[in-house]
Amino acid sequence: MRDAIFPARRRWLFLAPALTVFAAFWLLPMAALVGVSAEQRGASYAAMVASPRYLRSLLATLGLSLGVTLATVVLSTVAGLFLERRRFAGRELLIAVLTLPLAFPGVVVGFMIIMLAGRQGLIGTLTQALLGERSVFAYSLTGLFLGYLYFSIPRVILTVMAAAEKLDPRLEEAARSLGAGSWAVVRDVLLPALRPALIASASMCFATSIGAFGTAFTLATDVDVLPMTIYNEFTLNANMTMAAALSVVLGLVTWGVLALSQWLGGEAAGAAA
Repeated sequence: MRDAIFPARRRWLFLAPALTVFAAFWLLPMAALVGVSAEQRGASYAAMVASPRYLRSLLATLGLSLGVTLATVVLSTVAGLFLERRRFAGRELLIAVLTLPLAFPGVVVGFMIIMLAGRQGLIGTLTQALLGERSVFAYSLTGLFLGYLYFSIPRVILTVMAAAEKLDPRLEEAARSLGAGSWAVVRDVLLPALRPALIASASMCFATSIGAFGTAFTLATDVDVLPMTIYNEFTLNANMTMAAALSVVLGLVTWGVLALSQWLGGEAAGAAA
């Protein structure tokens, strides 16, 4: 039936627009990026490994992204399941408020963190009044963590709610009829059923966090994450080769995480079936 609708000789015509965009906006730029990073016989990669600054930047970015991903998945899973399973007055408004950050660019999110925990922020004013000392953490890893978390939660909540909507409630009822408690139902029924959605949303959260620039540009004055390192090498130091090498490493790490999530998601879906 599919061959009758899309004859083999015409399939490539339907793929041609997508392949053209892919080649123009990803394949060719990536090839150029790899070519620039490989200049001087790959000396930039050796310098990257030998430099503590670049390694600290990479490790800080990976740790921050992993922490944001873990916290986002936990918080969003609890909130998403609650919002999907409960009906109460103001539910739609609450969902709209929780998903509002989807409309904000990273710079706006960073500015909101500054208004909350910056030098003149609300938290600093309160701690000054209560403790006599102003607490400022907007420009540290903590502030960046909060900015990424605020930016990531809406995406995962929507994914969890969409996946939870498709779950068969009879499986939970059967587990409870067999004596399973609430935690056992969550552990043995809900989480395995949600695993493909959680893996997919976690991988996207990690990819977004590791490559986010707008929020980092606004907040990362006391911490050197990889997007800011690439930006500084490109603009301030005019070191195109190192900027390209760092970009390639960033892309490879992101691609590896996404590929791993595809494989784990497929394995989870197969096990659930």
